[in-house]
Amino acid sequence: MEPVAKLATDLSPWALFLQADLVVKLVMLGLLAASVWSWAIIIERTRRLKAINTQAKSFEEWFWKADSLDTLYEPAAKAKHPSARMFVAGMNEWRRSISKGRIDREGVRARLTSILGVSINREIEDLGDRLNVLATIGAVSPFVGLFGTVWGIMRSFTGIAASQNTTLAVVAPGIAEALFATAIGLFAAIPAVIGYNRLLHGLGRLEARLSAFAEEFHGLLSRQLDGMEER
Repeated sequence: MEPVAKLATDLSPWALFLQADLVVKLVMLGLLAASVWSWAIIIERTRRLKAINTQAKSFEEWFWKADSLDTLYEPAAKAKHPSARMFVAGMNEWRRSISKGRIDREGVRARLTSILGVSINREIEDLGDRLNVLATIGAVSPFVGLFGTVWGIMRSFTGIAASQNTTLAVVAPGIAEALFATAIGLFAAIPAVIGYNRLLHGLGRLEARLSAFAEEFHGLLSRQLDGMEER
């Protein structure tokens, strides 16, 4: 029973790491670091998206209950979420446009559309700037793990050839440590891919929400322009 127990001990994850070649160890450590990095991004972005959606809902309710857009401007200028920043950008353009002696109504509408669109794109780009890291980790980690596996198997075959011994006790540890690198690669890749898809879906929903609010805001300002035209 002792050889079996010893073999089982030798094939534990920690033992496999300690027994691995330097190159395989570096691969494993790199993949573990990538996994920690991806989890940090997933947790931080998930919390941030949740907070932004909550703030956006509150701001929209506040927006429709306000007596006038001007009363919203000062509080919105102090806020730090996308809906408020988009509102402030639109109001800044609106105030500049109507302060002129002659109002180009179609020009104002076009500029408001452009400003609101740019504001939305800027916010979504800021929130999605780390998603490419998740995509890269998800795509590359399995191949990095496979590189560690191939390297480990080559090292094992070299050891087998040198010892001229093909018993399970000799072959198993080297093969196991090599395959362990692939397992760590998948351990890093799978959460990164799932997190990337979920966050991308969340960004898409937020973009749709901001776009809908921008349309409503634009329509409200457009109706005010029509009122000026009547006067």
